[in-house]
Amino acid sequence: MRLIWKSFGSLYFATLLMLLGSGLLSTYLALRLADTVDGLWVGALMAANYVGLVLGGKLGHRLIGRVGHIRAYVACAGVVTAAVLAHGLTDWLPAWLVMRMLVGLGMMCQYMVIESWLNEQAETSQRGQVFSGYMGASYLGLILGQLVLVVHPALGPELLMLVALCFALCLVPVALTRRLHPAPMHPAPLELRFFISRVPMSLTTIAVAGLLIGSFYGLAPLYATRLGLSTERVGLFMGSCILAGLLVQWPLGWLSDRYDRAWLIRGCAALLALAALPLALMPEVSLLVMIGVGFSVSLLLFSLYPLAVAFANDHVEGERRVSLTAMLLVTFGVGASVGPLLAGVLMRFWGANMLYAFFCVCALIPVWRVRPDSVTHLHQVEDAPLHHIPVPDNMTSSPLAAALDPRVDEQVVHEQMQDASTADMAAAGAVEPGEQALHP
Repeated sequence: MRLIWKSFGSLYFATLLMLLGSGLLSTYLALRLADTVDGLWVGALMAANYVGLVLGGKLGHRLIGRVGHIRAYVACAGVVTAAVLAHGLTDWLPAWLVMRMLVGLGMMCQYMVIESWLNEQAETSQRGQVFSGYMGASYLGLILGQLVLVVHPALGPELLMLVALCFALCLVPVALTRRLHPAPMHPAPLELRFFISRVPMSLTTIAVAGLLIGSFYGLAPLYATRLGLSTERVGLFMGSCILAGLLVQWPLGWLSDRYDRAWLIRGCAALLALAALPLALMPEVSLLVMIGVGFSVSLLLFSLYPLAVAFANDHVEGERRVSLTAMLLVTFGVGASVGPLLAGVLMRFWGANMLYAFFCVCALIPVWRVRPDSVTHLHQVEDAPLHHIPVPDNMTSSPLAAALDPRVDEQVVHEQMQDASTADMAAAGAVEPGEQALHP
């Protein structure tokens, strides 16, 4: 593992800085608006961020194919840095929506560049550890972003400068790399009808996970503020909840590899509905109760996405798993865009505790829709259940993350990258149409 950290440390550090800045920005904006606007605007800002992430999955491929990985990363980091600083130039909320969307769009392109390099440099025997290191850097960045508020609770422009500083510094390890550009990849087809018919329970769970996680990151700081917590205590609350999401991944993987994943999804969703009930019913709670119950809720909330991903991969052939990842991320992004808006409306009219009431209702959807007895196993892959791989939360990955997943056959990924490279060269005029048949 030490060798892996030495080989990929610069990319992990860039990821950590990106997520530190992103996590701090989300909480900072929610706290800035807590006393001036209702929850609907706060939810809309988070929804705009996820809309940008979804759009970035499409536009990022085109940008990378046109100017290359390093230039695309530098350009997007510059746009994100400028968009962050622009929040301090105006208080007009519609402009903030546009800037949040630009932040999401630029960050998705940055994820794609980093994941391309990780995939290019990782050997087959290292993929599980490389992927876990990427996940760990993502979570650690998110946690550190919340703890900044504990050290510096004043919501002044200096926090925006710190976020911009993170996005500026994440340029350094990527811009100074001496590695060759990774092979370009084209967007994976979504195959909407195929996946709806093949893995409907997984898609339902992924959509619910998007509703929950998008609402949590967008509105949990507002919830804590409305219940009277100071800025540093809000950071402590958010940091403990995100820490729960990190800690649950390894025991969750152990359970996922040994027990039926459909039953685990349904069980986690049922326990989530019960765990969120106290905060949904109590309009006022103490700090210790809020942190304790919030930690328990987050353990279950951040379990649904990785379980659903593993369950979906069990029933989709290896050659379709890159497309499956794209489909799952789009489904998650749609849910994460809608969730903060719905929860924001509830909080606006019925109080802050409606956030956890929303969690209860959303958790009941997988309890209702995921029926283990109706799983036919007709399309289950031969070696299922596949080894469970913890995945980053908060959509901190792109469709290219499937290439890092050790469950995807290495030869399939290599052939897809070769085909994509040939197609991109032909589109650019570098390869004559008749010469394409000469490429292996």
